[in-house]
Amino acid sequence: MNRLWPFAVALGMLLAVPLALRPDAVGPVSMSGGSVKQVIILTPSNEQVRYELGAGFAAWHLSKFGEPAEVIWSNPGGAIEIRRALIGAWESRLRNNIPVGGDADLVLGGGSYEFETLKREVSVTVGSETRSATILEPITFSQKVLQQCYGDAAPHAGDSPVAVEIAGQPLYDPQGYWFGVALATFGIVWNQNVIESLDVDPPTAWKDLANPKLQGWVCMVNPSQSGAVLTAFESITQRAGWQAGLAILRRAAANARNFAPSGTRGPIDVASGDAAMAVAIDFYGRFQAQAIADATKAFGGSPTPDRVQFMTPKGESTVDADPIGMLRNPPHRETAERFVEYCLSLDAQRLWQLPVGTPGGPHRYQLRRLPVMRSLYASEGSKFVDPVDPFADASRPPYPNASMRPFIPILFSAMAMDCHGALREAWSCITAHPAYPKDAHEIVTADQVDDAQLKSWLTRFDAWPDVATPDGVRSIGDPTNLESLQQGWLKGGWKGSHYWHAEQQPAERLREIFGVFFQKNYQWIVEQSNGAGKA
Repeated sequence: MNRLWPFAVALGMLLAVPLALRPDAVGPVSMSGGSVKQVIILTPSNEQVRYELGAGFAAWHLSKFGEPAEVIWSNPGGAIEIRRALIGAWESRLRNNIPVGGDADLVLGGGSYEFETLKREVSVTVGSETRSATILEPITFSQKVLQQCYGDAAPHAGDSPVAVEIAGQPLYDPQGYWFGVALATFGIVWNQNVIESLDVDPPTAWKDLANPKLQGWVCMVNPSQSGAVLTAFESITQRAGWQAGLAILRRAAANARNFAPSGTRGPIDVASGDAAMAVAIDFYGRFQAQAIADATKAFGGSPTPDRVQFMTPKGESTVDADPIGMLRNPPHRETAERFVEYCLSLDAQRLWQLPVGTPGGPHRYQLRRLPVMRSLYASEGSKFVDPVDPFADASRPPYPNASMRPFIPILFSAMAMDCHGALREAWSCITAHPAYPKDAHEIVTADQVDDAQLKSWLTRFDAWPDVATPDGVRSIGDPTNLESLQQGWLKGGWKGSHYWHAEQQPAERLREIFGVFFQKNYQWIVEQSNGAGKA
């Protein structure tokens, strides 16, 4: 049975809700005797973004085309959930020989990786026949439209299309399958009152999430459910290095009070005082800080956002495009293309950073997002709410490895989420050890301590399991092994080697193997601390 069919059902139900509320789900509807163009958009974006883009598009469309238009938003979950639902829907329709698409027009938001996945073909085999279709279909814009938004592409050899980049990350797909409409960076949101009560300094780097004083006070997010947080975790490993980055994530998870299913949850928990720090995408962190500042001002307090704050670790965060793309067989193709064009226009780009009420700015909400339009930073950057220029600050990661990303959710689940109780106990034992540096501001590892017992505990704590291969076992902790392990395990290259059951996904089997390994090591540390064994 198709494992993704529930996502397809859920997608259909979620799409049906906004459509059922309108008298004509496919064509224009009649309002006050006029005709209103529609566009249906799937998005993980928050209400504030949906409101401002919807209102802005209606005004832009009326001004440019002389016709009213409206956006019908569907917000079925995070980017990963939307991607899974779309893949499930496509597989179901291909299997039943039904035309794909036709329910919604566009997907907005979720990061470039998600959209690179959506442009690939989804395939099913029925008997001897293979049926395939991409989820997205390309849109063609004039070079003038692209240059106005993104600037000029770097020189390249040959005639192959090249997209403009920022620190090695493309801003749009040169084949037209997706177009970046904003930029996203990642960082830490924190509650100043809470960290002061814990005697913790404001964070300046990812490693600050691993401060032992934060035990029980960090909100982490499940990277299997949030594409943005997965990108943040990936940036940590690509900036610090594979093992060093995972050491940060393991300790931050040991400090975690919970694992939220959405990237929006961390800033909310921090704002309420239920958490001291959380990993956050920049605009969620900044928006929450803004909301608290506005609420404080409304009640007569200081308007400065000093209780909830957000920072991007300098030189430690990836800059990623937040794209939009057209779904195959859109029911409102013309309006959908116009909406994408609007998102690339100066009118839409100004909404991301101009203050509420300023000419060209948003009507109701300060969105605190970074525009993708390069020229806007020079022409209107002085008016921005956040004085940030990612084009000037961004740099390429020192440890790029595309095979890190697919293993992060598996490892994070196995080493942190599936055995969180044992992880927390082991971490508590380590940090309570008399030889553990009490005021350490760096990640403490086995090679940094002299005490034999503590060294053995840290060695076990940071150990990595081996993975079976046709050539013998290979450590998942060695980044040079990741590409071959990805090809053999996650992409089924070693399917006939009986490393996993035929009815089981290889990623699930790896998670089980890793989980047993980590659980035993954490329990060993706790037993040693309790005097049940010998160091």
